[in-house]
Amino acid sequence: MKNSNDYFVHPSACVDGGAQIGPGTKIWHFCHISAGCSVGSDCSVGQNVFVAPGVKIGNHCKIQNNVSVYEGVELGDYVFCGPSMVFTNVPRPRCRYPQRGSQYYVHTPVGDGASIGANATIVCGHRIGRNAFIAAGSVVTKDVPDHAVMMGVPARQAGWVCECGEKLDENLVCPKCGRRYIKEKNGLKEAQK
Repeated sequence: MKNSNDYFVHPSACVDGGAQIGPGTKIWHFCHISAGCSVGSDCSVGQNVFVAPGVKIGNHCKIQNNVSVYEGVELGDYVFCGPSMVFTNVPRPRCRYPQRGSQYYVHTPVGDGASIGANATIVCGHRIGRNAFIAAGSVVTKDVPDHAVMMGVPARQAGWVCECGEKLDENLVCPKCGRRYIKEKNGLKEAQK
């Protein structure tokens, strides 16, 4: 099914009224896109993805199968969420003491160009920096600097990565595209040419 805004929704998916979806976005099998969320243009929302109310997803994002993007999470542009990776939004959940509503949900921003590998877990309230790379299966329990490579449980920094995805050498130069980086407070930034 295609609507007038020129985005695609598979017939098995549920898109609530009031959800904003950008042109060129594709929403695949068995997804639920909630009212009050916004999904940017040219995104791919894989099978069995849930997007909660109030979530903001930037342009050109790719959310692979079996990912739930809960309220409090905000994805920048060009963010990759690998299959079955997990976001949380309440630090200490208890069934006996429900914590529902935006006053309980902790903000988790994911910067432009970040990639989160399959089965990784992002504990809520931690910033994922621009162009950061979270390895598959990692558990993020602290803020992640821009361009950092994080791996393990809990995730620890294991180097730096270029905007193009290649690991940087010891001089912070990309062996693939030649970009050069310098350190700053929140991680790395590209050096001026």
